[in-house]
Amino acid sequence: MPSTSANAASTLAPSTPSFWRDDALPFIEVRAIADGRKVSYGRHAHSTFSIGAVTGGHSSYLNGNTLQHIGAGTVVIINANVVHACNPAADEPWAYRMFYVDVDWLANLQRALGFGAQDGLRPFEPTLTRDPALFAGLNALYDTLTGPRESVLNKERAVTAYFTALIQALHEAVHPAMQPDPAPLAAREPNARLARAAEFIDGNYTRALKLDEICAAADLSPSHLIRAFREQYGMTPHAYVVNRRIEFSRAQLRRGHAIADVAAEAGFADQAHLQRAFRQFVAATPGQYRG
Repeated sequence: MPSTSANAASTLAPSTPSFWRDDALPFIEVRAIADGRKVSYGRHAHSTFSIGAVTGGHSSYLNGNTLQHIGAGTVVIINANVVHACNPAADEPWAYRMFYVDVDWLANLQRALGFGAQDGLRPFEPTLTRDPALFAGLNALYDTLTGPRESVLNKERAVTAYFTALIQALHEAVHPAMQPDPAPLAAREPNARLARAAEFIDGNYTRALKLDEICAAADLSPSHLIRAFREQYGMTPHAYVVNRRIEFSRAQLRRGHAIADVAAEAGFADQAHLQRAFRQFVAATPGQYRG
């Protein structure tokens, strides 16, 4: 589909989210809202890397097990598949711009700069930054991407330049004396049985799943699976299934599929079920997201 300019948000109600994406730049997507005081998110995760600028008001910000209160000038940093949620504080006006970046694209940039792992994206350690340059740069990137007269080449240049600056700045903030090193960070090895449960869900989430099926795939009891799965992945197996269905639905909606068809393809009982889940996980309707 052609570029969808978020500048069109000026014709929308301030509380209506706007989305920008371009088939020529499939590795990045943008969401913005001018007044999110009634926007409420459930705990959710994305398969993309997410970064956002709070441009007005205040909100609570959950990232993994860390809950913080943030305001305008903050840049939130969310690694792929990390459970998170941002919600307005006490009905205050709240505005933000979120960017969703393909992990393979970002991993390739990390490696090219000498900061990446040999395989996959090296997670970022900070969960937020208030660096004025990174905040201003993210807003400038938003203006470039949504600019109706900007060329694709200039947009891609701007994306690369910003994320190059981000990678370098965050590394310097955490490891000021260290030079770029392609060695991966040590990561906690996931429990193999829980990994099998997640893999089973990943391969079957579009159909009606039963807990005993997931337990059988992981060779775990229901009580142990539910407790350990939440500790490992930040959500229950059920929430993980719904989250995968929402990620699938987002992809299908971006391709222009009808909402009713997407609901059926994703495994939801009906369109109303998709609508409720989509609002909870994306804080927008499927129609708003598809544009």
